[in-house]
Amino acid sequence: MRAALESSGLDHGLISVHDKRRTLGMTPVPSIAALARIFRQAGVARTEPRKKPRAAYRRFVYPAPNACWQLDATEYVLAGGRKCVIFQLIDDHSRYAVVASHAAIGETSRDAIRVVRKAIEALGVPQRLLSDNGAALNPSRRGIVGQLVAYVTQLGVEPITGKPYKPTTQGKNERFHQTLFRYLDKQPIAANLRELQAQIDAFDHIYNTQRPHQALPGRITPQAAWDATPKADPPRPKPLPPRTRNDPPPPAPSPNGRVHDGIRVATVHPNGSIKARGVTFNISYPMRGKDVSVIYEAAGLLIFDDHGTLIAEHRWPPPGIKYVGNGRPHGPKKKETSPMS
Repeated sequence: MRAALESSGLDHGLISVHDKRRTLGMTPVPSIAALARIFRQAGVARTEPRKKPRAAYRRFVYPAPNACWQLDATEYVLAGGRKCVIFQLIDDHSRYAVVASHAAIGETSRDAIRVVRKAIEALGVPQRLLSDNGAALNPSRRGIVGQLVAYVTQLGVEPITGKPYKPTTQGKNERFHQTLFRYLDKQPIAANLRELQAQIDAFDHIYNTQRPHQALPGRITPQAAWDATPKADPPRPKPLPPRTRNDPPPPAPSPNGRVHDGIRVATVHPNGSIKARGVTFNISYPMRGKDVSVIYEAAGLLIFDDHGTLIAEHRWPPPGIKYVGNGRPHGPKKKETSPMS
């Protein structure tokens, strides 16, 4: 049983073997202590006397499903060494893999919003969304309003993050990554994102419905834990504050702008600029023809590329100003005189 679980890429420790035999109705079912003795005699168990017992750890768990979701992205490699990322979204209370994990070419705000939006449409709006401080997820500690943060805030969701360089705050998701990697390592290397997504979908089904979770009471499956408790009430979107005479005018749609997942998307003009509120903002000539995401704030504009990276930040100009440059010199650089001339 241990060898079969290991070859399938699933957990194959003492508790996993014990629970699997019990689930399949195989008798007799040795106790966990007996399995530990058998595994030690067979030389397949690691002795770790310095490891803290499970009872020594204190976990914080939200009281109901949808009280908090955890979102994180982890890097993976396709055939040929091509890198990609996998977004994993889980419910903190039940450890349920919300909807499905998502394979993407890079860690972008657009893909992060796509994952969260799909989960919300299927399972409702969570009260909180916990993520790390990455630019594509929640860069608020850097003084930037991220696209994902702007999207969930509109729905009343409270975006929260852990402390920088403290991944233990997202420990449930970090452990989820390890379980996924163990499974993928036993599968054929995916040639593209489509094949990888199929493998991830199969894993999520096993994880949610077939694999007893050792962190849940009674070692039930995440699906059972999700179904056992009433869902937390969805949050109420916060009302917009009343406008005052000194507030800037409301955002006007860009002539070439459109809204995607609650974020305004604009195509950079051939001269490397975009237009907002009747003002032309110079972004970057190499960005011409590409789509950028634009977030309107009271003080100015934040412009992100399709990877969720902040590429430009402009303040609203005084009335009468119709063009704002990017602060970079125009034209080719002057050649410096050689010291040998």
